[in-house]
Amino acid sequence: MIGSLLIAIAAGAASAVMFASTMSGVMMSLVLASFAPVPLMVAAIAWGRLCAAIGGLAATACVFMIFGAARGELFALAVALPAWWLGHLVLLGRPVSDPAGHAGTEWYPTDNILLWIAMLAALTVAIFLGTDMSQLEQGMRQLLPRALAQAGVSDAVDVQRLVELTVFLAPPMMTIIMTVVLSVNLAVAAKITSISGRLIRPWPRLRDTKLPLMTIPALVAIIGLCFMSEPVGLLARMTAAALLTAYALTGFAVLHTLTLLMRTRPLWLGLAYAPLLTFVWPLPMLAMTVLGLADAAFDLRHRFGPRQPPPLPVP
Repeated sequence: MIGSLLIAIAAGAASAVMFASTMSGVMMSLVLASFAPVPLMVAAIAWGRLCAAIGGLAATACVFMIFGAARGELFALAVALPAWWLGHLVLLGRPVSDPAGHAGTEWYPTDNILLWIAMLAALTVAIFLGTDMSQLEQGMRQLLPRALAQAGVSDAVDVQRLVELTVFLAPPMMTIIMTVVLSVNLAVAAKITSISGRLIRPWPRLRDTKLPLMTIPALVAIIGLCFMSEPVGLLARMTAAALLTAYALTGFAVLHTLTLLMRTRPLWLGLAYAPLLTFVWPLPMLAMTVLGLADAAFDLRHRFGPRQPPPLPVP
């Protein structure tokens, strides 16, 4: 028990330090802060939900006392709570038995975990931003003119239109980033746990991940709500962005499956992943979203993916 408590405190301290690294003002600290949930996720997957809960509460209290209520609330919503819940879902399973009578465990599917990641990302951004965009718009009115003046293009840009566009796009873009960050964090935490030998569930084939069937009708209904006035339209845009990002991630899984037997597989994967590190990253994300939606509608992996070899004849 003492060992688990020390691990919980160490994981919470690591997450808090990584989260607080943004106070340094160094650009690379954003990368470090984006991986702040990983220690708590590792604690949850390797040592249990209670370990992650203790570490998350301790880290939240420290951030709250040192950096104030606003940052403490942000840490709890964006780091501690998603890390604990996703770690809980990874460990979720129920005992089952096959027709031969052998006991086993049916683990919570990765498809549903991806859906939960999308919902958590939308919920986190919605709580963080709220439904009133007036403060964000006021901040953009102060920030954008100075940024444009430093770039020397202030006279050639309609600041009012740019502010309106930024305020409109900011919540969906933040949701997209949050969905990707949570997905990468969980994959990294699970891999670390697997390498350490403490992952109790078998490693899933991530290229087989697909969202539940009812996600597409729900997405269509949510997109229809995007054209309503705030706050319904705002919440719908964030939710739609999260679900479309989840379909983009399944699109990458489709690409991995369809190129499995190709000699040019490294080329195709490189063309898909390399642009993500540049300013044109929305283009491959859009292409992968289309591929993920097409797979959900037409089951591309089953139609065009590698076939299983026929069984060997029984002597």
